[in-house]
Amino acid sequence: MASVSVFNMSGEQVGEIGLSDGIFGIEVNEHAVHMAVIQYLANQRQGTKSAKTRAEVRGGGKKPWRQKGTGRARQGSTRSPQWTGGGVVFAPKPRDFSMRLNKKLKRLALKSVLTSRVLEKKLIVLDELSLAEIRTKEMKKICDNLKLTKALIVIKGSDRNIILSARNIPNIKTAAVNTINVYDILKYETFVVTRDAVSQIQEVYA
Repeated sequence: MASVSVFNMSGEQVGEIGLSDGIFGIEVNEHAVHMAVIQYLANQRQGTKSAKTRAEVRGGGKKPWRQKGTGRARQGSTRSPQWTGGGVVFAPKPRDFSMRLNKKLKRLALKSVLTSRVLEKKLIVLDELSLAEIRTKEMKKICDNLKLTKALIVIKGSDRNIILSARNIPNIKTAAVNTINVYDILKYETFVVTRDAVSQIQEVYA
């Protein structure tokens, strides 16, 4: 069982915590991580792009000029793709880019990135994280104490004071345990998690 240091909001070490090998100490599966990232990015795509084909462009019903005898190339419609204002040959149409991964692969990917954060010493466990009121200045002070530049902060529940205090700080994102994903964990340099959130992660993903 791996153990990591536990810090308080002042950045001082106040103890250690043991991490479950089944979640924070598995063999990293790069393929699972890769597929989870592809799925996340694909699911962010709206797929709303659209253009008109020659059949959908208004007008063009009359033949521009007679078939033969003009010396010009034959034309059947002013809405053909080669004409200005004509249709698009293979016009993009709205489509669904979303992907699905089976539950086992998604869990494996999440456990793999959590393990990688431990191995790379980019995981910080906080004894607790709480604010009496919404104060961005106080949240920034906590981040400075922990020397965070680009971090994902995971808390157990939905603490409004923490979420709103961190919202305006560049490169700092907060998330609840049930909303963490592989992409965000990889995107941010440091994975910060409270002691309560560690327990919940180990319960949910055991």
